[in-house]
Amino acid sequence: MTEPLWHIAHTYELTPTARDGIRAFLDTAFEGDFSDDDWDHTLGGIHAYARDNSGLLAHGSVVQRRVVHAHRSYRIGYVEGVAVRADRRREGLGGRVMAALERVIDDAYMFGALSASATGAGLYAARGWQVWQGRIGVQRLSRVQLLPDEEGSTYVRAAGSRPLPSPSRKLIFDWRDGDVL
Repeated sequence: MTEPLWHIAHTYELTPTARDGIRAFLDTAFEGDFSDDDWDHTLGGIHAYARDNSGLLAHGSVVQRRVVHAHRSYRIGYVEGVAVRADRRREGLGGRVMAALERVIDDAYMFGALSASATGAGLYAARGWQVWQGRIGVQRLSRVQLLPDEEGSTYVRAAGSRPLPSPSRKLIFDWRDGDVL
């Protein structure tokens, strides 16, 4: 087994072949449950990924989102498309992807957020990400829509030495197509 080569690149720096390869990797890693909207949410930010001579091993990206909390708008880093190839799980690759994305969040955003699957939650919790204890919503055109299904699976992480906002208030995310978070 060769040592993986690690890459960090903005979406605009990925060649069409690299983008297509990442999309195919995520389709496989999420076992067909990775939509065109999910792919769109993964683009436009910084990608951290590993590959070796057998292909892609792990991927994640962090994109900018806006979230309103207590009448203030925050620019946050939202983590998307984190996956590790099935035959290479439990080797620390997911942790290395997250470490790279967390460095971006620490240096560029007020805090980080993500929506965790049941299988991914342990990785995030072990890295100090915390379940948001307050309400979760999304800003629609004319109103805020609360998302009770996202409560308990939305994780946040302080960026650098900046504190997290108070979880006693709602986090209202910007709208986007597809799954709202």
